Amino acid sequence: MQREHEVENLEDIMSDSIEMFGGETLEDNGTIQYGPLVLGVAPKEGKANTLLADHLFSPALLLAEQVERGLIPVQGQKVLEIGAGCALPSLLMATLPEPPCLVTVSDYPDEIILGNLKRNVDKNRPQFQSNCTVRCIGYEWGKDPGPLLALLPPHDNLGYDIMILSDLLHFNNSHEALITAITSFLVTSATSRVYVAAGKYTAADVCSGFLRMSTLMGLIWEEGADPSNANPVTWLGEMQVSGLDKGQLADRKGMCRWWIGRWSESHLDVWSPR
Repeated sequence: MQREHEVENLEDIMSDSIEMFGGETLEDNGTIQYGPLVLGVAPKEGKANTLLADHLFSPALLLAEQVERGLIPVQGQKVLEIGAGCALPSLLMATLPEPPCLVTVSDYPDEIILGNLKRNVDKNRPQFQSNCTVRCIGYEWGKDPGPLLALLPPHDNLGYDIMILSDLLHFNNSHEALITAITSFLVTSATSRVYVAAGKYTAADVCSGFLRMSTLMGLIWEEGADPSNANPVTWLGEMQVSGLDKGQLADRKGMCRWWIGRWSESHLDVWSPR
């Protein structure tokens, strides 16, 4: 499914880009550092520009903070991030002392977008734990899931335990394709989870529309605490982030909403492996 020409609030979204937030975040070589990771964004051309893959936005930082603090249980899990961009949350998981067994990062199968993602994986491999396999593959939402499922271990290949969707809901015409991806890849288990984060520039009715549609497919959602309700909003991560101090990181955290999805009991009753 094409994602072009769908975003109505592009100006609001772009104002959240780390490149525009104070103008000091990206290094001279176009990278951002988060703890042990050095990540690049795709060049500003072609589909990378159209699909907003040439920026890093606040929801990725919020999810990275959750990962850093151990609030997303990943040890030994199989993780998939779709529409990954520079893949900050999922690649950070691979650096943890108790990492997933598999991290698959994917994005639109465009040479520029996927080339940048592959470079991020390759240049950060020395930071990944030896017991964590990291794979990179192109995937267009809603299309054939076979190539991504083929990356799963042969003895444990029914699906991924964790999925990450960071700042994708503003592609409102692609909600059906996103939900198809979740239902294709998230293993039917009481313990599997999908983590979704969105910037507040994504209209509330757009977010609620995605949640309602996915509920019809057997998912139930719990919204994470609104960071902006804290007084003051506090950044609780300890890793260094290039160009942003804790106050600026807290501001970005306050710009986000996030949800945790799981399979409903009724869905599990029907679809769980016997």
